Amino acid sequence: MKLSVEHLTPDAFAPFGEVISIATARDNYKINLGTTTRFHDISRVDVADGDGAPIISIFRGTPRPKPIEIKMMERHPLGSQAFMPLSAQRFLIVVAAGTDTPKPEDLRAFLSDGTQGVTYAKNVWHHPLLVLEEDSDFLIVDRSGPGENLNEIDLPLVDGEVITLDWA
Repeated sequence: MKLSVEHLTPDAFAPFGEVISIATARDNYKINLGTTTRFHDISRVDVADGDGAPIISIFRGTPRPKPIEIKMMERHPLGSQAFMPLSAQRFLIVVAAGTDTPKPEDLRAFLSDGTQGVTYAKNVWHHPLLVLEEDSDFLIVDRSGPGENLNEIDLPLVDGEVITLDWA
């Protein structure tokens, strides 16, 4: 099964979380004596369940071999997780709707243009980081705290084949 890759837009991604970009700011205004524009409230952080606290990390990803295989998915039941590229690196996003075990037909794939990040809503199935350029760094905002906040699942084969991304 080949999974088509869509352009990342706020409307298309809404069932899975939020797109992070200056275009998705709920407000913007000048600060610092007019020398800086604040793009305010771009994405919400949802990590308070089970005494969680927000943390900021940097992940460094490397590209996977082509064709990119989608063999597993993960989700975080206790908190959202945000990914923002630090150097305008394009990256791929694979998600699945619903909170039950994802099926291959539930998968959707998106391409970030490198100026967009994403916040996966709590309990949204997603593939781990899929970078397209060497040494791609991402600012991550997610949850620290007690409780089991990671579920992983292997995806079934489709007609005896691993799911791959229909992308160059």
